[in-house]
Amino acid sequence: VGLLASRLKDHARRPAFAIAFNAVGIGTGSGRSVSGFDLGRLVREAAVAGLIVKGGGHGMAAGITVERARLGELRAFFEERAAADVFRLQGEESLAIDGALAAEGATLSLLDALEQAGPFGAGHVAPVFALPRHRLADARPVGTNHIRVELQSESGGRIQAIAFRAVDTALGEFLFKNRGKTIHVAGSLSGNYWNGNRTVQFRITDAARA
Repeated sequence: VGLLASRLKDHARRPAFAIAFNAVGIGTGSGRSVSGFDLGRLVREAAVAGLIVKGGGHGMAAGITVERARLGELRAFFEERAAADVFRLQGEESLAIDGALAAEGATLSLLDALEQAGPFGAGHVAPVFALPRHRLADARPVGTNHIRVELQSESGGRIQAIAFRAVDTALGEFLFKNRGKTIHVAGSLSGNYWNGNRTVQFRITDAARA
C-alpha cells in the first residue's frame, strides 16, 4: 500500500493514504505527504482523538491501523485538519532543480556517472534536471496511462522522454495541448533498454510553457 499511496500523492499533488482492509474490517494503511506538510503529526492527532487503533510516522510518511466503521470519521477529520495547509502549500508549490541540460548533453556517459552515485530512493533522491526551451516534437499515449514524448533542443539535439501515469492528469493535458511548441521540462535521466540497445531516456515530472 505504500507504493500506491506514493502514486496517489504524486497524481493529486497532495497528501494521500492507501488502506487495505482484512475480513473483519481492520485496515492497515500507509500515507505519503508533500513537502511542508507534517503527516505524522496529523496521524498522532487522529490517535489522540480516538479515530484510529494505532498510528505514527514522520513529516513525509505515516502508517495507520483503523476500523472500517471509523473510516468516514477519519476522512472528515483529515480533510478538516489538512485542507487549509494543503491549499496554502499548493499555492507555494515549487520544484527544486539540480541542473540544466540540453538534449545532446544527456549522454550515456552522464547516465553512467549518475548511476554510480546511486542507488537513489527516499533518503537519496535522484538529481532533477531541467531541459529548458525544447520543442515538444511528439506526445502520444503508450501502455495503459503513460505518455511517450520526443523533445528537440534549439540546436537540433533530440531525446526520448516519458511521463509515467500522466494520462488524465494536468501534466498529460499540458503535453497533449502543447505539441509542436517550445516548453521547459523537468525530470530525471534513466536507461532505456530495447532490442539489446541501451539509450538515455528522460523521465518527465513537470513541464511549463517557455
